[in-house]
Amino acid sequence: MIAIMLKKRENIDKALRRLKKAVAKEGIFAELKERQYFQKPGDKKRKKSIRARARIRKEERLAGNK
Repeated sequence: MIAIMLKKRENIDKALRRLKKAVAKEGIFAELKERQYFQKPGDKKRKKSIRARARIRKEERLAGNK
């Protein structure tokens, strides 16, 4: 569980910004989005494989330009 303690005389907006950064760092919203709908295990593997191939292609393209 994420907890943000208010610092002495800290503005609420700054504390909220720190909370948002902590939530983003933990990946809570990404996990919520992922769990919003059920995915079959095979579909998860397929998507993961597609993302990995795209990442590798992108890295190869960037390495070729150097």
